[in-house]
Amino acid sequence: MDLAAAQVIAAGLMLGFAGFGTAIGFGLLGGRFLESTARQPEMANVLQAKMFLIAGLLDAFSAIAVAIGLYFVFA
Repeated sequence: MDLAAAQVIAAGLMLGFAGFGTAIGFGLLGGRFLESTARQPEMANVLQAKMFLIAGLLDAFSAIAVAIGLYFVFA
């Protein structure tokens, strides 16, 4: 296997794992948010703000992985 094929496979794996990890993270985050809001409805605003902060960090992780994967493919 030559270097270009290995780079394409590595980039594909990075993109796939980034998407899979982000999907699992968003699923867990949303489920825990709904569970905690159901337990303490008065804390919904505070929990929602924290949820969006963590969602941004999850999305940033996948965006960085996509950028590195595309760099491997086109560089």
